[in-house]
Amino acid sequence: MKILNIVGARPNFMKMAPIIEAMNHHPGKIDHLLVHTGQHYDEKMSKAFFEDLGMPKPDIDLGVGSGSHAVQTGKIMVAFEQVCLKEKPDLVIVVGDVNSTMACTITAKKLGIRVAHVEAGLRSRDMGMPEEINRLCTDVLCDYLFTTDHFANENLRAEGIAEEKIIFVGNVMIDTLLKHREMAAGLDVTGRLGLERGKYATLTMHRPSNVDDRGIFAGILNALQKISEALPILFPIHPRTRKMAEEFGLTDFFNSGAEVKGIRLTEPLGYLDFLHLNMNAAMVLTDSGGLQEETTVLGIPCITMRHNTERPVTCEVGTNVIVGNDPARIVAAAQNILSGKCTKGQIPEKWDGKAAERIVEWLLANV
Repeated sequence: MKILNIVGARPNFMKMAPIIEAMNHHPGKIDHLLVHTGQHYDEKMSKAFFEDLGMPKPDIDLGVGSGSHAVQTGKIMVAFEQVCLKEKPDLVIVVGDVNSTMACTITAKKLGIRVAHVEAGLRSRDMGMPEEINRLCTDVLCDYLFTTDHFANENLRAEGIAEEKIIFVGNVMIDTLLKHREMAAGLDVTGRLGLERGKYATLTMHRPSNVDDRGIFAGILNALQKISEALPILFPIHPRTRKMAEEFGLTDFFNSGAEVKGIRLTEPLGYLDFLHLNMNAAMVLTDSGGLQEETTVLGIPCITMRHNTERPVTCEVGTNVIVGNDPARIVAAAQNILSGKCTKGQIPEKWDGKAAERIVEWLLANV
């Protein structure tokens, strides 16, 4: 069976790494190639992740680069069509919800190639999120939908997806976390940064809904500054967020040097370094998706600065609380955590480090 594995952005690498490892256990049965669309690529944001996760160098790099959603999606489709025509795969595997996920799905299906979506069925019900559009388009087209939790299964059934297409396997990103947890624990990133374990917060923020409007961005930063009076906040800043902060004149909110207090900026970090920081933090503040899942497994309180989540299981059984981008709610949630009013949570079903094995075993038995 010849398979093309697709990655396009950093979150994809964490999801694809364990799948590739599981495929390598069946060399006589699976011939697989790694295709990087180049949707997101720079040394700081991507190379370190490939190295940390032990992923092979991509067999094919489409190098599409940045652009508007339409430009990027179109460039991926044009380039990936040529790959499919040349390689003639039996199956294409896409992960997550970035533009590459949708673009490669559409391209493969129009060529009559079967497609499997890993992390299918996630829904935020927010059509203002480009990722939600990508999820909906991808899932309705795919032949095999590998899901992470019961919410995803229910979403797909409600949308009329045939039951035989829905395969509940667990969470491949947690496979990666559990594999690297011990290695990350042995690092001394906190010491290198002058932080005391359990006495700081980590922050990620990049969504347009939080950083593209000056008033909203400034309000969030005001809230974070208040929190940082009690707890220093380490912020590996996304290039796009830095750009917007500079445009809006909001860089005074950040510490630039080695000061521990306040909101302290660093460059984007590799997977292992950031995992070390999150597993030793008092809390995590984020607007991303994957961190909601990682903190649930790590047992670290998570404050999600969004109005919705496509990962509600992290709130149902995990450590996650949704607060939107209202400054008062962000501060109140942090104060609750600091005063011990937070749930330790539980680990969702099948988040046990074996999701990728289940995917590969199912494909070998059924495709």
